Amino acid sequence: MKNSISLVLLFVTSALFSQDQFYKVSLLRAKPGELLELIDQVKNDIENYESYLEYKPYLLRHSQGDHWDLMIIYPIDDLEKYFSDEQVLVRSNSSTIEKSYGDEFYNIISFQEEAIVKGPSVNAFIDSFEEFNLFHIEIFTALAGKQDELLDQRLAENQFYAGIEHRPNFIFTRVFGPSWDNFTIGFYEDLHDFAGSEVPFEKEDQAAKEAGFEGVNYIGSYLRSLIADHHDTLAWKVND
Repeated sequence: MKNSISLVLLFVTSALFSQDQFYKVSLLRAKPGELLELIDQVKNDIENYESYLEYKPYLLRHSQGDHWDLMIIYPIDDLEKYFSDEQVLVRSNSSTIEKSYGDEFYNIISFQEEAIVKGPSVNAFIDSFEEFNLFHIEIFTALAGKQDELLDQRLAENQFYAGIEHRPNFIFTRVFGPSWDNFTIGFYEDLHDFAGSEVPFEKEDQAAKEAGFEGVNYIGSYLRSLIADHHDTLAWKVND
């Protein structure tokens, strides 16, 4: 797998730089003792997604590092149509996780956050979520006036990754909903893949400078100078 990265890296990086596609993101935390029941209900929704959505949702289960249990994410082509009265009613009648306020479903939910974001192309999104099972998710809240600079930093970090033949991250930016500004998802086969292989310092440092950083040792400190809050999570895909 890793030997093929360099052959597709330019295409993938270009696709991930796009910020034209809408996505719906839901973060859920189950009531204590109800996580497996919640997973079963969401999996049932995903199996029947064609009755209420254009695209298949993907379900990620938190492994460590953040306060939610599950992330549900899927593309949306037409935001106006998605929020039309007709489509809202269809989802409310067909989907467990789209129930209206006060529904019985919320008896097993202790936290819920929803967001509309913009991110990469649908094809890049689907291909990556179908292929990989482990995800590194980082959620960022920018300092006042630093939203654009934070996005530039995330894009530059993808350029750095390209320089060391590492898969770029998906970048998603807030349209409305949450308190945070953007988040990234990195894709891995397993924990061994996440650990990665050793890259010579000279190569990393040169790639960082070519991406616009002062050097590889400055990437993290520069990021921290732009953010008020940061959540870092590993999550596994919940398969059918």
